[in-house]
Amino acid sequence: MKKLLSIVPRWLPALSIMLVIFILSSQPSDSLPSFRGWDYVIKKMGHAIGYGLLALSYFHFLKYDQKKYWLAWLLALAFSATDEFHQSFVPGRHASLVDTFIFDNLGAAFALLMYFVYWRKFGNGSKL
Repeated sequence: MKKLLSIVPRWLPALSIMLVIFILSSQPSDSLPSFRGWDYVIKKMGHAIGYGLLALSYFHFLKYDQKKYWLAWLLALAFSATDEFHQSFVPGRHASLVDTFIFDNLGAAFALLMYFVYWRKFGNGSKL
């Protein structure tokens, strides 16, 4: 029981981000905002930022174990793939492998890379 109580708070950031992503991807296309000429850029940057934060939250759950950074990245990519599948059932939306393998993948990888750059610069005691 004690171990379970220590695990739950570590999952909260990831679960929160997963819930936000799920809610946003459940919106039909006609209810999404339009950013005119910047629409594509803003929405794809949203993908990258969201999955970057998700990868970092998975890494937090993994206790920042540097040998498991790849698992944080893989979990973010797996959630991305399942979310794209989910979007295929939402009116006006479609699943996109480009979103998963380019924007979500690069967002997750870049966030983890930036964590390691930060960690190297400021030392072992610095956790996000």
